[in-house]
Amino acid sequence: MTAILGLNAFHADSAACLVIDGKLVGAVAEERLGKRLKHTSEFPANAVRWLLADNGLKLSDVDYVALPRDTRANRGAKAAYIAANPVRGLRAAMEHLRRSSTTQSMIEKLAEICGEDPATVKFETVPVEHHIAHVASSYYCSPFDGLTAGFSYDASGDFASAMAVRCEGPRMEVLDRVTLPDSLGFFYTALCQYIGFDSFGEEYKVMGLAPYGEDKYADVMQKLVVLPEDGFFRLGKGYFGMHEGGASGEMTEDGHLVMGRLYTDRIVAELGPATRRGEITQREMDIAKSVQIRFEQASMHSLQRMHRLVPSEQLVMAGGCALNGVANARILRDTPFTTPYLQAAASDDGTCLGAAMWTWHNVVGSQERFHMKHAFWGPQYSDEEMRRVATSAGLHVVECADEAEVVERVARHIADGLVLGWYQGRSEWGPRALGNRSILANPAIKTMKETINAKIKRRESFRPFAPSVLQEDVGEYFEQDIYSPFMMHVTKLKPQYREALPAITHVDGTGRLQSVDPDSNALYYKLISKVKQHTGYGVVLNTSFNENEPVVDTPQQALDCFLRTDMDALCLGRYLLVKSGAN
Repeated sequence: MTAILGLNAFHADSAACLVIDGKLVGAVAEERLGKRLKHTSEFPANAVRWLLADNGLKLSDVDYVALPRDTRANRGAKAAYIAANPVRGLRAAMEHLRRSSTTQSMIEKLAEICGEDPATVKFETVPVEHHIAHVASSYYCSPFDGLTAGFSYDASGDFASAMAVRCEGPRMEVLDRVTLPDSLGFFYTALCQYIGFDSFGEEYKVMGLAPYGEDKYADVMQKLVVLPEDGFFRLGKGYFGMHEGGASGEMTEDGHLVMGRLYTDRIVAELGPATRRGEITQREMDIAKSVQIRFEQASMHSLQRMHRLVPSEQLVMAGGCALNGVANARILRDTPFTTPYLQAAASDDGTCLGAAMWTWHNVVGSQERFHMKHAFWGPQYSDEEMRRVATSAGLHVVECADEAEVVERVARHIADGLVLGWYQGRSEWGPRALGNRSILANPAIKTMKETINAKIKRRESFRPFAPSVLQEDVGEYFEQDIYSPFMMHVTKLKPQYREALPAITHVDGTGRLQSVDPDSNALYYKLISKVKQHTGYGVVLNTSFNENEPVVDTPQQALDCFLRTDMDALCLGRYLLVKSGAN
């Protein structure tokens, strides 16, 4: 047995995974466990303990610990940046040294959190460059074995913001990199900050805001992001201020990640005063639109170049920028790539998986492949635990005899207009709720979006809700027949269904699609099929089971969320609770 523990630590979206003999057996983000802080950078101690206990292992059984960080990477680019920017560069160098020291002390830290004698621990530590880990997380989990293009892009990692990779068989060959200060991720995040979305990880909100605007700032955006004929992208000089110091992953006392300002006064000179948080006007919508369009232009430009470097129809992608579902849908329309693959955790939590899989193929030397068909790699709880929690609520509990009764009762409630918490099996890996920790509703009810926002989610009214759709019905409802089991594409509904399914149709006629088939989630597929029998539509509204917190992990957390919100019903495994007076 070869056991590889992958860790994303000392960085936002802390997470861990376990790969045994080349197969993923478990993966979870630290934010789902412990203190439950969104995007936490705390060491993934709870994740590590759960993974080992769930698989009956000790730390001493682990052969490799794979880390998606290699402080030796891109030293030439780092030196050039320091020479050109002495003050900022010195701060960046100090942060680099801090990261190196924390990485080197990880051996002792792991032994301590696992309660084991360091002398019994025999694993080898394998550092993997950040973007190599990103690409590996998708390629080594994809169904592809022949020539495949690999592209990773985000804000930064190991002083790079993008990477082009030629993948074939078990090997990955790095063809090109984009190094700092050029970064599409910094561009997008900086403009998010500028229009008032200044917390970590709010880019998806601005993507949702963009359809309300017009592209009035295209000229400015072309100055901010330059698209050279012989390269991927560059940032305009003087507009952005990365590496202003501050520890990576530093948290405030109330659990929020510390973010320095990424835009300079030169952007203020171009666009006017920055927006205070929460003050959204048409100006902010228009800027969001222009930012999104320029991002898409840069993405398509980069992927056209990627195809020239690796002329294949197959593409794997990862990195925070790869979560931009609007751009992802354009790949199939505007590039030669016909078969893209993104694994469920494409952002930095997924780098632990990429580092582990890279180690399996490039250090262990195995050619045996793994294909990730579903996203359910987190904790699950027993039927007895769900019964105990359900009966503690003081509500009438219906104990369903079998899966068929669960599906029939829940489908009827959804069709009748109830908003229902759906808690089943193992939790999802990655940022999306994909049908095991979800809040579900009938998307054909015109007021459902407003109902859920007001009663449960209590979030910005402009943000859309996602449709989960039977795979065989995607082409019926949507203009693009896309396979998207991990909710990675935003595409237009056909005109005749935009009014029929108003609760999942955004202002521009799009929906963030999750396609559901028996391989990706068998029970969820059966539920949506049964909903279709009642409503005529093979679609449900799906949003994450939470209320301004990480997605629920335990049955107790699910019950607590159900009780403190105006959710109508809750299905914990085969136990169904409905609040009095729910219609």
